[in-house]
Amino acid sequence: MPVTKTAKRALRGSRAKEKINKLTISKLESSIRQAKNTKSAEKILKAISLADRAAKRKVIHKNKAARIKSQLSKLMAKKAPKTTKKKDISKKK
Repeated sequence: MPVTKTAKRALRGSRAKEKINKLTISKLESSIRQAKNTKSAEKILKAISLADRAAKRKVIHKNKAARIKSQLSKLMAKKAPKTTKKKDISKKK
């Protein structure tokens, strides 16, 4: 247990930050799970947003956020419909 007044204050602060960080991580993890299961664009974008916010607040490392975003973007790309090639009109004689 902390002895000095400043150590006690720091402990209170770190406990408060721990609660917020755990909440942020749990929201992010559940959002990622939902995005991977449903593969809907809306849920994927929400998970990417939460990953960015967690990295911004330094709850997770920026490279981990980039890895999460990359994995989720791949899911979104797989779901996107194939585009058809347009005919080149300029080559007509």
